Amino acid sequence: MAKQNKPVSHKVKTALVKTTGQLLFVAKSPDEQLGDLFSQVQARRVYDDGKTFVDLVPKKRVRQIVKEYNLVKQDPNFDLGDFVSRHFYEFAPHKENEGFIMSPAQNPREHVRQLWMQLERRNRKDRGSLVAVPHEYVVPGGRFSEQFYWDSYFIMLGLAADGYWHMIDGMVRNYAYMIRKFGFIPTANRTYFLSRSQPPFFSHMVKLLGTHRGSKRTMVEYLPAMLSEYRFWMRGSRTLTDSVSMPARDRVVRMPNGAILNRYYDNKTTPRPESQLEDIETAERARNANKQKIFLDLRAAAESGWDFSSRWFKNAQSIESIYTTDIVPVDLNCLLYELEKTIGDTYAIMKQSMLAKKFHKFAERRAEAIRTYCWDENERFFMDYDFREGRSTAHVTLAGVFPLYSGVASSEQARLVAERLERDFLKPGGLVMTLIDNGQQWDAPNGWAPLQWVAIVGLRNYGYHELAEEIKQRWIKTTEYVFSTRHKMIEKYDVVDESRVGGGGEYPLQDGFGWTNGVYAALKDEDTPIS
Repeated sequence: MAKQNKPVSHKVKTALVKTTGQLLFVAKSPDEQLGDLFSQVQARRVYDDGKTFVDLVPKKRVRQIVKEYNLVKQDPNFDLGDFVSRHFYEFAPHKENEGFIMSPAQNPREHVRQLWMQLERRNRKDRGSLVAVPHEYVVPGGRFSEQFYWDSYFIMLGLAADGYWHMIDGMVRNYAYMIRKFGFIPTANRTYFLSRSQPPFFSHMVKLLGTHRGSKRTMVEYLPAMLSEYRFWMRGSRTLTDSVSMPARDRVVRMPNGAILNRYYDNKTTPRPESQLEDIETAERARNANKQKIFLDLRAAAESGWDFSSRWFKNAQSIESIYTTDIVPVDLNCLLYELEKTIGDTYAIMKQSMLAKKFHKFAERRAEAIRTYCWDENERFFMDYDFREGRSTAHVTLAGVFPLYSGVASSEQARLVAERLERDFLKPGGLVMTLIDNGQQWDAPNGWAPLQWVAIVGLRNYGYHELAEEIKQRWIKTTEYVFSTRHKMIEKYDVVDESRVGGGGEYPLQDGFGWTNGVYAALKDEDTPIS
């Protein structure tokens, strides 16, 4: 991934995507395009992982494939798997270099440095569900071969540690491109992700890039994109009449005191195409007769990135009790506080004092609302808020560190959060995601790299350096131990069991792995003297 002078053809293709790509329509999601063919492939588990089929590329026009399918499916000898293999193919040029073998002499830090090249992708043409973007990008790895939104920020931390600023620059430009094209940043550049976003870390990416190419010029350049993202999250806020008759719409919620906070949401109420069978099974088991609400809540949880966790369940042991869209999440609102603050700071740079004051006031109001509604005095911790019931949700989660990360917490609240982290969340391998062990991947006993980073930074912000250092060292030790036994950087870790290998969820444990690499590299390099 060393920076090189790219051939003119590459520059031309990139320019074409930037210009004509804005004008071209994107294909519909595979479930909408393929209809019964899609449903049958997923229902019969032609592939063990539902994401496999939605990522395949049609060999010819979709209408022709559907027409042929409708003609031949009645044949008693019809073989669905054979039909799919003849009409679809996998776009995976990176597999041509699957001979990548780690040197036994490599330490994990060297391994991460070498992995960036293996995780780099380029796609400047729409292929099936994969949406073209102008610049190269780094993917998480495993089944995830797209530019995922919140993953990318933590990946960028590692790219920055290794000096790959041109890659960070390209990835940020890809997101600005998607914002111009779609009006927001989707979960990833796939057509089946175009109805939802993910935790809004774009302003963090802009500020990170600014540390290299100049903070003021970078913030000013990306101000239009930040404003567009903000409008996406705040859409519908002006139409909320009051907190009783219409408390919520889209991604906005009017709180009892009139403040506007946000929730995770999705623009569709159907099963997720990449997990269609699992979502249908969940809805069938649920007591809730409103299946569309179940599908919406599953999708909204996917937008949160925490798919899935007891955080979104009324009954901690039952995904069928999911009610994500009734919840005001503390992490989302802290990230939007930072977006408002960054926009205000940018207007201040531009000498636009009225607009700077406006957005700083938005940020102050949001911070006060977070401290009012997301602080639980009984738990002495920041919690998600159930706006239907008018109280905190029942589950304490690691999302409660975000007010420290964003600087929203008071000094007393930060002290209590630090005490709770040390008492209940800190395990031998790092911080556990929740205090519930129910088989979901975002619950105990798992720990995930991005939340370790958020907690460490948050604690440092308030002066709790000793606890932050303890979390950091335990997490590094966990990562290095699994590397010593498996020679891989994996997606999630068990911070309780001695194996340290995470589990749970809808799919097998993934290796690669983008944000693990990024957080590990950033933390590890803090201990490496600069020569």
